[in-house]
Formats: sequence, structure tokens, C-alpha cells
Amino acid sequence: LIPVLRDGGLIPFVDIAYQGFGDGLVEDTFALRAMADAGLQFLIANSFSKNFSMYGERCGGLSVVCADRATTEAVLGQLKATVRANYSTPPTHGARVIERVLNDAELFAMWTAETAEMRGRIRAMREQLHAALNAIFQGRHNVDYLLSQRGMFSYTGLNKTQVAQLRDDHAVYLVGSGRLCVSGLTTDNVEHVARAMAAVME
Repeated sequence: LIPVLRDGGLIPFVDIAYQGFGDGLVEDTFALRAMADAGLQFLIANSFSKNFSMYGERCGGLSVVCADRATTEAVLGQLKATVRANYSTPPTHGARVIERVLNDAELFAMWTAETAEMRGRIRAMREQLHAALNAIFQGRHNVDYLLSQRGMFSYTGLNKTQVAQLRDDHAVYLVGSGRLCVSGLTTDNVEHVARAMAAVME
């Protein structure tokens, strides 16, 4: 995509809401580092709601990578004006908690370990759902997308009718697009979810 962005004079806006739950805290930023290395200007919206489990605090940030100091100063001026017009001073409690964790070596090590543990759990749930569906389908349907996709969610390809059937007949809830929250799976419910998915797919 980098040549397309550069040739088109495009400035991408990248959302990174689940950093650390794909391949790793650093690994999940490979696209950002590649764009920076290519000299592109871009915006990054990051959230700490998931990887810090601070859903109620709505912590995150907007970073803008600019080409030069003059552009940086102009963008910063616009951002300050926008912030002032919208909310002036955001709550600081969550931000201070995150700041402390990121700047304390011991707390940072604990956080990175916990993030790795959650990433491993999500992968394990993907593998268990994949295995359960394969055991049911016996080759009739390919569900390898569960293993090739990464992170908290999986796009199942189920349509709105199938999603409604899951909800109404099996009490399994996906969003209308067929997106499944993999992190909501547990060893206790994964077999039920697999049976429900199989029922609406066949």
C-alpha cells in the first residue's frame, strides 16, 4: 500500500485499537514503522481500552507523523484548537494510570506479560473453535480463516440471517456483519458455539 499512498498523495488514518493481541506489542506496529520508514505522513489513533482493560476510562491518543517541523507546528496548532473546541481538558485518571505503567520497569514488564498471556488465550480459543468445527464438518466446510486471522475478532462470513439464527435459536451473539468476538470464547462455551455455528451453516 505504501506506493499507492505515496503516489496518490494520500494521508492514511490508522486505527490501532488492539495492539498486542495480534502478534505482539511491537510486531503489531509493523505497518506504522514501514510507513514512517518510507517517509509518509499519517495519523494514528490508538486505544488502551482493551490492552489495559480500561474500558470505562476511554484512554487513547492521536499521533500525527509529519514530514517536517513547519508541518508539525501547523498540525499541532489545529489539534489544540480542535481539542479546545470539543472537550478542552479530558479526564486524567486513566491516563495517569497508563503513564505510570509505561514508565515503571516492573509494572511495564507485568503488563507486557499479561498482554502476551491474553494473546495466547485468544489464539488457544481460535484453535479450539477451529478444531471443534472441523470435528463436526469433517471437511464439508473450510474454517481455516479462524487460524489465519489474528486478534480479538474473527470475520466468519456468516450473513445477517445466519447471525439472527445464532441469536434466536442458540443464544450466540455476533454482530450483523458476522464478526465473532474470539476473546468471549471460553473452554466452557466453545463447543456450544461450534455446534451453533455448524447448525446455521448447514
